[in-house]
Amino acid sequence: MGKLYDELAADYRFREGLKTCINCGTCTAVCPAAEFYCYDPRRILDTIQRRDDGQIEALLKSETIWYCGECFSCMTRCPRGNAAGKVIMALRELSIRRGYFTESERGRQVYPLSKAIVGNILNYGYCIYPDTFVYEDHLESGPVWKWFLDHKEKGYERLGANYKGKGPGALRMIAREDLDELKAIFDVSGGTELTESIEKFSGQKAAEMGMTPEEYERYTFEQCSPKHFNH
Repeated sequence: MGKLYDELAADYRFREGLKTCINCGTCTAVCPAAEFYCYDPRRILDTIQRRDDGQIEALLKSETIWYCGECFSCMTRCPRGNAAGKVIMALRELSIRRGYFTESERGRQVYPLSKAIVGNILNYGYCIYPDTFVYEDHLESGPVWKWFLDHKEKGYERLGANYKGKGPGALRMIAREDLDELKAIFDVSGGTELTESIEKFSGQKAAEMGMTPEEYERYTFEQCSPKHFNH
């Protein structure tokens, strides 16, 4: 048994997600990601069950583990009660802790995603927040959404939201003490340590690629090769 396998086996998501896999392929058959990406959860579980550190390290450095949408269709259909999605979660965390995520294009995209979502949660209490949403970065949201962003105060008022207001309601201002509590939850649950690992290894990769952190963030946000998709 290899060291990487031992680290995976210590993760409760791994223990819950991989019990008695018979390699039937049901997970792949029902997986939405497998329809679009070069992704086969059955093969991932098969690889892990070999307990070979070289093969597991290759997985941790690959694009493959970043294709899963964590919808858990696999868990609902598996005849043996396995959940490839949970195993993927454990693989992703280990990849981040080891710094292997920077070896793949999809893995490197964790950096801008983490900065945006974690920043929104800790600063505003929301995963997505209107004041940090940049329309030019999300043209797929369309011209109607651009218009709404330009008139968001009136728009949210008409929709009944309590935008930046006190008291209850959607998009209300979150009290400082509640944001401090969120930060404390991140600290004790390992979230802070994980985001610090993303920051650290992404900074190292940026230097290796001859980029500033800002250039690297923009590059990883925009870069998407066609190699990921089924044709």
